[in-house]
Amino acid sequence: MDTEAVRSFVRAAELGQLRHAADELGVTQQAVSKRVAALERELGVRLFTRTARGVELTLDGQAFLPHARNVVAGVERAVTAIRPGARALRIDVLGLRSAQAVVLHDYWRSRPGTELDVVTLRVNDPREAVAAVRAGELDASFRSVTDPAVLPREVRMIHAFDSPLELLVGPRHPLAGARTLTPERLRRHRIWVPGIAPHSEWAEFYDELATEFDLRIDAAGPNFGNEVLLDILADSADVATLVGSRDRYLWPAQHDLRRIPVAGPTLAYPLSLLLPRTDPHPGLPPVIDHFASLPPLPGPVWRPSWAPARRPATS
Repeated sequence: MDTEAVRSFVRAAELGQLRHAADELGVTQQAVSKRVAALERELGVRLFTRTARGVELTLDGQAFLPHARNVVAGVERAVTAIRPGARALRIDVLGLRSAQAVVLHDYWRSRPGTELDVVTLRVNDPREAVAAVRAGELDASFRSVTDPAVLPREVRMIHAFDSPLELLVGPRHPLAGARTLTPERLRRHRIWVPGIAPHSEWAEFYDELATEFDLRIDAAGPNFGNEVLLDILADSADVATLVGSRDRYLWPAQHDLRRIPVAGPTLAYPLSLLLPRTDPHPGLPPVIDHFASLPPLPGPVWRPSWAPARRPATS
């Protein structure tokens, strides 16, 4: 069914004249008449009777009108849902307990009424996120492309904020009593990070981190999720993992896990934002300004070689 024909019928029914409907829709009266006639042929009924004053609904037209209004309203909602500026800002995050989601939630709480659609693509290769931004399926994505030269011209990558790492251990681990740790003290300890996917940005991050500080980062074994990882840490005297300081992890009180900051230097995971180079969603600039307003990490900071430069606030 031609939705423009249905729209023409609805406006003609509401205004009582084909000419007035044509003026409102920006087409000729003849075009509206042809659309209505085609709709009548498709339905096999007469929707209007013509009078000297314009058009009046037949009984079939009266029965069809409320449903036709629903069709028009549904089409308008569908178009609004995908039109930048008319729909909520759609941002992809790695997970709903990740630092990206936590900072976005802080932004949303500080601006009540902000239309925000937080989604998770659930892909490991950042090129898939680039393609989604390029196609307009996303307004932005919290992904990093470690070689910016491969970005298409339509997409750019900017620094969002840095996520400092912490060591997460159980109470029996030899480092469990430390208040802070240097990267040097992590050497020779097994740091288990399951789920490091090939070709992902975090695979390159951990490769560079391990090389720089001579760390033993182990990704062996299947990834059964955070709950299983936390159970293993709670029972282990030699396994630790690295987590972002803003990442949300929940565990039973009896696990007695410890989150220990790493400093001297601070190990920072750089979180980047992929967005269109032109005509970004109007809701993006204040989000980017919010990221830029976050306090910088104190003391010396290590970031991987591919991390984009920190951006100043634009307002």
